[in-house]
Amino acid sequence: MERLSRKIDHDLLQWKADPYHLPLIVKGARQIGKTESIRHFGKENYENYIEINFITNPAFRSIFANGYSAEAVIKNISFLNPTIQFIPGKTLLFFDELQACPDCATSLKFFREDGQFDVICSGSLMGINYKEIESNSVGSKMDYTMFSLDFEEYLWALGYQAGQIEDLYQHMLTLEPLPDTVMKTMLSHFQDYMITGGMPAIVSRFMAQKNFSGILQMQEQILTDYKEDITKYAGGLDQGRILNVYNHIPVFLGQENKKFRISKVARGARSREYVGVSEWLSSAGIVNICYCMQLPELPLKGNYIPNDYKLYFADTGLLIGSLDEEAQADLRENRNFNAYKEALYENVVAEVLVKQGLPLFFYRNTQSTLEIDFMVRDIHSLVPIEVKANDNPTPSLNRLIGSDKYHDIQYGIKLCRRNIGFNGKFYTFPYFLAFLLKRFLKERKK
Repeated sequence: MERLSRKIDHDLLQWKADPYHLPLIVKGARQIGKTESIRHFGKENYENYIEINFITNPAFRSIFANGYSAEAVIKNISFLNPTIQFIPGKTLLFFDELQACPDCATSLKFFREDGQFDVICSGSLMGINYKEIESNSVGSKMDYTMFSLDFEEYLWALGYQAGQIEDLYQHMLTLEPLPDTVMKTMLSHFQDYMITGGMPAIVSRFMAQKNFSGILQMQEQILTDYKEDITKYAGGLDQGRILNVYNHIPVFLGQENKKFRISKVARGARSREYVGVSEWLSSAGIVNICYCMQLPELPLKGNYIPNDYKLYFADTGLLIGSLDEEAQADLRENRNFNAYKEALYENVVAEVLVKQGLPLFFYRNTQSTLEIDFMVRDIHSLVPIEVKANDNPTPSLNRLIGSDKYHDIQYGIKLCRRNIGFNGKFYTFPYFLAFLLKRFLKERKK
């Protein structure tokens, strides 16, 4: 099966080309393609590629027993496997499943000082494990966060070229509606993407067989694997509480306001007992947290309520995989994406924003009479985003933009099934163009 092209391919080449590059830690949830991408990069771009997996080869966890210097580590690797060669200036050393050997991070400082070998580390870095790794390698490494395939990578897998994607963007920038054929085709692809999600193995299977057969079983297996990881890596946090939160995410997304409430997770549950749980799931790459803003004004990060938030699945395909059998059949057979209180569209937009590097915020006033799904910003202003399952009215968007009370808001964005447009207050874009929003916010023509 042909390998899927990923954005990390280009980013790793840039990292290698930088003469001052530090050892690299690639972070992200499990099964998103970290190992395969790094392995492909190493074999294609280095004369000598060495891969050490701390789970499949636990004996290598002892290579730091005699110290963390590059010389000591290399000597111990050679003793364990004398066939491994180290060629200065031409070798990539890849340490995989770093969470199984956090001590490895301490050696990064010494590999940086030695400078003879490039080093990349990766693994399913969960919660407390990453804090330990972070403390051991401050100033001696670079972090790279990887996700499952975004919609642009999915389009690459379908065979779309850069010029075709650029054409979509130019329609956004010039506010020229897309031809009907493009609208229908792209909307269909986007709905397929929502159902499959971006996990590489699932996308590859869907591309090969052109149907959803077996996809649900693969999604359910990943969900089960995540639960096992929670049990395995939760450490000092209560595993039962993390599992309670994880299992209730679809429940809260199915409600009208989608707000996450600790009191509803378990009988008698109190907020202080669940401190850090949502953050743990977020650091594991399993969920995206969307915080409620205190006021619809800038700045974003200094103006939110820490205990008022929504939780979205980091991969929408896994949200769909968590639904009951009837909902599954409705989606796959009837393509009924309007069910589930618009949560599917909200979840995928949250996912798309995060994969562009945009933090998640929403706004709801205390009377719940004004609510905006997402808040982003450009260099000058706060930008409200409304997500609609069809083409429903947007009273909250109109109130925010049309009021003298909200000086930081100059325009808004509505994501729905409609073609590209602008009514003087907000831009209308079809959902499938959301992956281009960050660029649009930088380059839009006022």
